[in-house]
Order: sequence, then structure tokens, then C-alpha cells
Amino acid sequence: MLSADFTTSGDLVAVQQQPTGAPDLDELRRRAAAAPQREGGLVICENLVRIYQTEGVEVQALQGLDLAVAEGEMVAVIGASGSGKSTLLGILSGQDVPTAGSAEVAGHDLLTMKRRDRLSYRRSTVGFVWQQTSRNLLPYLSAAENVMLPMTYTGLKRSQRRARAEELLGLLSVGHCRDRTPDTLSGGEQQRVAVAVANANEPRVLFADEPTGELDTATSDDVFAALRRANEELGVTVIVVTHDALVSEQVQRTVRIRNGRTSTEVLRRVATGEDGAEVLTAEEYAVLDGSGRLQLPSEFTERLHLRKRVRLALESDHIGVWPDDAARRAKSDAEEAEKAKTTQDAASGGPNAEAAR
Repeated sequence: MLSADFTTSGDLVAVQQQPTGAPDLDELRRRAAAAPQREGGLVICENLVRIYQTEGVEVQALQGLDLAVAEGEMVAVIGASGSGKSTLLGILSGQDVPTAGSAEVAGHDLLTMKRRDRLSYRRSTVGFVWQQTSRNLLPYLSAAENVMLPMTYTGLKRSQRRARAEELLGLLSVGHCRDRTPDTLSGGEQQRVAVAVANANEPRVLFADEPTGELDTATSDDVFAALRRANEELGVTVIVVTHDALVSEQVQRTVRIRNGRTSTEVLRRVATGEDGAEVLTAEEYAVLDGSGRLQLPSEFTERLHLRKRVRLALESDHIGVWPDDAARRAKSDAEEAEKAKTTQDAASGGPNAEAAR
């Protein structure tokens, strides 16, 4: 018996329908081929939603966010206050649970993880560097003792913990600080020691929350050099969460969050110029999520007066986005108003008189 069915692309196909029991092997293969493939990565978020209730008001902090970070990457997640970046970090760090969607880090399902599993996850799978030194280092311990402390949960002997602590501090150029307490260290030294603490138990992912928020530019460069060293030498995947757009120059990939969703990405590559010299190039992309949605930059929509709805046209190698008739009229009216103002200024000797001539 034949029945009609549709694939995910909308094509009508004929399907052999079994009278009873499970579908046959051909049917299972067809379904597997038609199903959307999940994007791979060490950190994977798909259609992530987080809704809070605050004094009877519903706040949608994340609205279907998608994110994939490959193992070994160093990525910055950038967003303004209220964009959802701190909520995302809370979920990925195991401190919060999303309302809907999926989040996975190094094979750990963060939605179904039990309390005991979350504790183990935070001790061994992920490491943290926070903006405030008080959250990174204990004031009464030396730098080496701070690095050794997380290793007490692993069962390593004290001599092994001491050796690894000194190795990490030396790698991050703060070996001279090993016997000093945090109050005798500069801000940059404190944060580099914090990077060593975060890597003590060989985590798969290191999360850095505004790690240079309280530092000057030169000191910030030293901290990012330490994060890059950890990324390259120790193989840890690094995700920096910040509001500072200048951080994008320090990483391989920048993901911008706007209104609870990923909106754009900037990829940096080293290219070889015509003269044979290596040149760092950066290219910005809009993010297309799993539902086919993307966010157009506000400077584009404002200049073309794009509002509510647009017309789409499929070309041979791209998709055209066009304003509807109402937007065209609004753009034309704005241009006419600007032209009239310029003409009036020219006649009256106003501030735009020179431009009108």
C-alpha cells in the first residue's frame, strides 16, 4: 500500500506503508536522510530559551539562541547589557538551567544533569576566570597554593600538585609570583594566576567572564596572551564573555548576541598577500539559525527604512532583501524632507548652506 509523504524540503514522495509493526529498513533510512543534522562541536546550544519571572513580569533572556564552538577554539561572546550573554554563561557553567532547547558541553547534557553531576562537571570539565579577583583567588593563600587547591579533589599527591602548579605558573609567565599572596600582586598578575587556577584540573573548556574589565589596555594584552597560551599549549577551549568590542581583536572568532540570539560572527584568518607577507583579515557574517532566522544589522534596516516585513528574491548566488512599498515611501519622504531642509538652509544662510551650494 502506498501513501503520500513530504520530506523536510517539501518534496512529495511515495512511501511504502506497512500494514502493521515497525517501518522497514528503507523507510528508516529515508527518515534519517530527511532529518536535520545536528551541528558538531565541543559546546553546542540549539534553540536555547531562558525565561525568568521577576515581580510578575516575564523576561525572555534567551530567545532561541544557537551556538557551536569547536574543540580548541578561542571565541569571544560579545553583547550589550541585557543581551543575554550572562544568562548564557550561567547555563554553560552549570549554575542555571534553560527553560527550553538544548545545551551540551563536552558530552554533558546541561538540561538533564543531576546536582552531583553538576558539581563534578564544574570541578573537572570546565574552568572559570571571573572579573573580580575575590572570586578567583583566596586572599590568605599564595599563588601556588591557590593553583594547588582545586587539585585536592582529584586525589593527586601534594608533590604532584606542587609540580603542576609551578608548571602552570611558569607557562603563564607568573612563576615569580608562586610564593606571594594576591594582595602583593598587580591586577594583571592576579588574573594570570587565575588562568592557572582555572586550568589546574585540565578542563576541556575555560570560561572567562569580563577577565580584563578592571585592567588597562597594556595589562589586558598580557592577560589575553596568557589565555592564548593556555589555548595553544594546554589545548583548552576558551570562551570569553564580555561587552567590550575591542576584545574581538584578541580572538579567532567573535560571536555577537543581540536580543537573546546570536546575530553576527566575525572570523579572523591569516592570509598571504601578493607580496608573500602574511596579513590578518577579518570578515563579518550574519548568523543563520536552525529555523532560518537571521538578524539584519540595525544600520542597514534604518538606512533603508526596513520595517516589519520585507520582500525576498532568490537569485542564482544570493538572496535579495527589499523594502516593501510602505518602506519605500518612508525612505522617499525622508530624502525629500532632507532635500527641502538643505534648500531652505541655502536660501537663509543656515548651517547647511555650504553643502547646498
